[in-house]
Amino acid sequence: MKYFDRIRALREDADMNQTQIAKMFNVGQKTISNWESGRNEPPYEILIKYSLYFNVSIDYILGVTDNPERR
Repeated sequence: MKYFDRIRALREDADMNQTQIAKMFNVGQKTISNWESGRNEPPYEILIKYSLYFNVSIDYILGVTDNPERR
């Protein structure tokens, strides 16, 4: 699974829309759309925010592991 599939799935599993995530991370909705479609990659600071907010490891987001647990 690619990072963009994971960040979209995390958002959808939390019943959030792109606008809600965008406001939370202080970016535009189009930016979230571009990340979730794989057109652009989120900066590492945003990956950290995803990891902390959704309580998953960055390795999980990046597809290195299928285990979402943070250490």
